[in-house]
Amino acid sequence: MHRIFLLLLLLVISGQSYAIKAEVNDEINKKVNKKTHSKLTSLVNKLPTTTLRNMAPLIEQISQTKKPLTRNVLQFMLDGELYYLKANKQLVRAQDAANRLYKLTDLLTGQTLPDVKKSKLSKVRTNNRLRSSLRSIIAKIDLTDENKQVRLQAVQELLSSPGKESTAIITELIDNEKDQDVQALMATTLFLQQLKAGDHAEKIEALRQLSGSLEPTVKNEVVRLLANLPEKEPSAEQQILQEALSNILEEIETRASFYSLLETVFFGLSLGSVLLLAAIGLAITFGVMGVINMAHGEMIMLGAYTTYVIQLAFPSMIEYSLLIAVPAAFIVSGSVGIIIERGVIRFLKGRPLETLLATFGISLILQQLVRTIFSPLNRQVISPEWMSGSWQINPIFSLTFNRLYIIIFSIFVFVSLLMILKKTSLGLHVRAVSQNRDMARALSIKSDWVDAITFGLGSGIAGVAGVVLSQLTNVGPNLGQAYIIDSFLVVVFGGVGNLWGTLVAAMSLGLTNKFLEPVTGTVLANIIVLVGLVLFIQKRPKGLFPQKGRSTD
Repeated sequence: MHRIFLLLLLLVISGQSYAIKAEVNDEINKKVNKKTHSKLTSLVNKLPTTTLRNMAPLIEQISQTKKPLTRNVLQFMLDGELYYLKANKQLVRAQDAANRLYKLTDLLTGQTLPDVKKSKLSKVRTNNRLRSSLRSIIAKIDLTDENKQVRLQAVQELLSSPGKESTAIITELIDNEKDQDVQALMATTLFLQQLKAGDHAEKIEALRQLSGSLEPTVKNEVVRLLANLPEKEPSAEQQILQEALSNILEEIETRASFYSLLETVFFGLSLGSVLLLAAIGLAITFGVMGVINMAHGEMIMLGAYTTYVIQLAFPSMIEYSLLIAVPAAFIVSGSVGIIIERGVIRFLKGRPLETLLATFGISLILQQLVRTIFSPLNRQVISPEWMSGSWQINPIFSLTFNRLYIIIFSIFVFVSLLMILKKTSLGLHVRAVSQNRDMARALSIKSDWVDAITFGLGSGIAGVAGVVLSQLTNVGPNLGQAYIIDSFLVVVFGGVGNLWGTLVAAMSLGLTNKFLEPVTGTVLANIIVLVGLVLFIQKRPKGLFPQKGRSTD
């Protein structure tokens, strides 16, 4: 017991000492920051009264303060936006505003000040030499920033216009750089400068090091050097240099062509994923019930408007809006689909022409209803931050996050639906009704309810497709009409009622469109695909994967 008590006492004492030490460190940091800020303030306040001759040492002193505000001061000065009020020498950032007024912001506090005329302002003095020094100092600040993206952006800017000053800065910092990507880009900048200004041996070495680089600046410099070489009677050194330049240019173009192919495949898969989501619901309703649902596009539209309404209702939850919208859109569109099936379609079974006309009329009603509620104008759905931006794999190839998530999500929906149809009693009943409706009824399967649930399921998935489309295009009353024809083409091409056929058909059409578009244009590519599908259906009317069962004969 005594040992346990002593151990607890030691833990308490050590915990208290740690807390005291943390408080002391925090207090020290606050004092240091306060001291640094006051030093920056005193140095910045000298800018209005300092002559051009003494401005360079002052700027160097300001750069040593290493505060977040330091970079802003230097950047505003470089951009010609650093002014002071003549009345009290107060430093401000001045930007052009309307009616010949300048919009003012206090330099040190960031507080917005009343607009004033230019006559009440005076600009902090700069010249070309100072501006060059400011660029170097700002570059050095960015290259030592804790954020990797800031450092990468700084090196990219130096890479676009490498010079002696940028080379000196990078040479000084490259050995201390911990990130491999930033260090590699720094090395590329150094070799590019060596390629520009080095002698023959240095240029050959630089070309060897830059071999396969996909930086556009490298390619531009190689092309420039090739163009400047003499075409007639080149010297031996020039011939060697020309051969090295031609080889590296060929390698760069080969790699660029490969990544261009990958980019086309990615965009084709993303288009195929959208077609898959739009058509997969139609595939199961068409396959089970044999109904040509012309209102399927409006189910997609309802899903997109559900996303828009959720963002209006919860403006503070934009980051989670899509996660809420997916089940909500499924419920809304699925419920409307069940109402349509129970209220109209079940009375028209066996009459495909009347069903087509009825669902076409329902689509017009739904479009007009949406126009009445939301107006005919398109609505924009905000993309969450986690769906914005892109994954930069190399300087010429990147994958946009929204399309990447759409591909993953469409595959998830496909696998989920496949599991429902293969592993659940509902799926068993759906497959039984689609293959032989009369035999299913003889086995006490309620085919009417299977039809209603299947139609609701297909409509719900169409609503989910609308959530996806809201991230790629504006939401409007005619949103679904742009995809209804493509959905039918996918279903017929893949095989009516066959999910694997729908997957293969959607991806095939997406890839074919994206490979044809650069050659023929968008409109002609769609025409070629349509003509190809017509010819294919002439040979195989039941599609790639025809459905099996007596009812299909």
